[in-house]
Amino acid sequence: MLLTTHYMIMQLLPLRNTPFFVLKFSPLLKFFLITYFLTYLISTTMKSFETFRFSTGLLLFTALTMSFMACQKDDLVLPNATSTASIELRTSPPSVPAILEVPEGYEVSFHTYATGVQVYKCTETSPGVFAWVFKEPIAGLYANENYNGETGIHYAGPTWESNSGSKVVGFRLQGATVDPDAIPWLLLGVVSSQGPGPLAGTSFIQRVNTAGGKAPTTGANASTLGQEVSIDYTAEYFFYKPE
Repeated sequence: MLLTTHYMIMQLLPLRNTPFFVLKFSPLLKFFLITYFLTYLISTTMKSFETFRFSTGLLLFTALTMSFMACQKDDLVLPNATSTASIELRTSPPSVPAILEVPEGYEVSFHTYATGVQVYKCTETSPGVFAWVFKEPIAGLYANENYNGETGIHYAGPTWESNSGSKVVGFRLQGATVDPDAIPWLLLGVVSSQGPGPLAGTSFIQRVNTAGGKAPTTGANASTLGQEVSIDYTAEYFFYKPE
């Protein structure tokens, strides 16, 4: 058996400098091969086959033991990793003013982070009175607060559309000013929703944690009538479905 093992290993020796040899063999196997050849050289020098046979057997036993322990370690770590990932994926409702709370019987079905602009148009609201009137949002929807992993878009309606094609159109139910320098937090009902995707079947939407996006307080006059301005904003949107 030892002679057969030695012969097989010797066949691999010419491959030691090839990319295949470097990429395909694990560190444990590389350790075994290197130690094997050192043992072989020492035993050859000492002209003692018994020393070589004993050393090789001990080396094989050690390698098998280390492999078994490594497998046990993997078995212990993987369930914990899966459990942690599941916990991190759970989304709880945000803390909001009472008037923005979603009725009982609904749960968060989707949560996304938005960054984009609120578009305003200079409008004559009454004879000789001009103001920047909200026209539409234009924003991207993302998976996390660093705006990585685009999940959809937000546009006039107001409409939220996922990358999978699901879509929901909402209408304002309640609003609350939490930050005087930002657009208000909102509770919205749903006009329509369609799928397939995470937004299908949505019943309520919350806009929270807003920053920026407020309409300009100056510059609306007869000379700017019809002009549009885009104000940067960020927000989070929570979507709810029946439990």
